[in-house]
Amino acid sequence: MNTLDPTDLKILLELVRDPRIQIGELSELLGIARNTAQTRVRRLLRAGVLQDGGREVDLAAVGYDVVAFVTIEVTHRELDGVVGALRLLPQVLEVHEISGRGDVWCRVVATDTHNLQSALRQILRIKGVIRTETVLALHTHIPYRTEPLISRLAQADAGKATRPR
Repeated sequence: MNTLDPTDLKILLELVRDPRIQIGELSELLGIARNTAQTRVRRLLRAGVLQDGGREVDLAAVGYDVVAFVTIEVTHRELDGVVGALRLLPQVLEVHEISGRGDVWCRVVATDTHNLQSALRQILRIKGVIRTETVLALHTHIPYRTEPLISRLAQADAGKATRPR
């Protein structure tokens, strides 16, 4: 889906904020007809912009098709400030304090390599950042998932319930 208009983007934003929002609430919140909201949500689902039943947005479909993993070395007394500054950068999707090489790991998205370079420069300007190492993701073979873990727990729990005592 190449062209998302402002209404599509507002719908996506509200669905990210509250994935369980009802169509009636969505239409009222955005000031659009219920049928318009329903039609647009269905179109976003069919186009693959909305995935996982409407709970996940395909960032590549909205123009953020460059994914990078950035390892950041930080002056330790500045760690909290660095994390706070990273929180303010919209292209930073997640941040983890790590062991091993580097101190912080984050996943960053960009529209192209120039946009990524701009984001990396913003990261390097944060007080306390010593250096970064960036790795580009070429393809996602297994996206973030929780179903196998929950399935295993459910099976183990079911096995406990059926054992004779």
